[in-house]
Amino acid sequence: MTIVRELAKMIDHSVLHPTITDRQLEKECEVAIKYDVASVCVKPYMVKKTAELLKGSDVLTGCVIGFPAGNSATGVKVFETETACRDGAVEIDMVINIGKALSGDWQYIDEEITAVTRACHENGAIVKVIFETDYITRQEDKIKLCEICTDAGTDYVKTSSGFGFVKGEDGKFLYTGATIPDLELMRRHSGPKVKVKAAGGIRTLDQLIAVKDAGCTRCGATATVAIMEEAISRFGSR
Repeated sequence: MTIVRELAKMIDHSVLHPTITDRQLEKECEVAIKYDVASVCVKPYMVKKTAELLKGSDVLTGCVIGFPAGNSATGVKVFETETACRDGAVEIDMVINIGKALSGDWQYIDEEITAVTRACHENGAIVKVIFETDYITRQEDKIKLCEICTDAGTDYVKTSSGFGFVKGEDGKFLYTGATIPDLELMRRHSGPKVKVKAAGGIRTLDQLIAVKDAGCTRCGATATVAIMEEAISRFGSR
């Protein structure tokens, strides 16, 4: 596998902004197929159309669950998961209940992650669990989440949704997303069968390579064209 293809197959091309239209979805799926990325990650109602657009390619269909704030009840997240899988999703990115994690209600978090993981695996999908590290900031909480995900048999732990905006004292909203220290912590404290996905703020080839070096095998990105064109320019054709 060439380095360009290896980098392409790290990318989950994210099509999650609230304003995305059906025509824009079509264009983004064309981008994903052109660069032969790992998957296109979409909102639940888009799954059927995305699966149709990607049919015949090596690009997979992914879907977010409980997105973006993780506030849905566990049963709703399971229902969303099962529906997305029936519609053609083979990868599920689920946001945890952030408030419960911040409350230290680890039994709830364990039961939620286990239920969604079971629903994914019973329907032939993998699951990526989103911590939302702009909100879950304490190291001990991130470690606990890694341990829960390992015990539950999740396929990935993931930093962010891309929408975890934090309101500053000046009233403006700030966002960090994936950081190398968080990714290294997640890799270090997750079991060997659990992979790591970076998401949030990865917009350049150098940033993609940096998260790869930190132990990630997947990365959510909207700047796929810029990243891949830079990769082709630097490393040659696919």
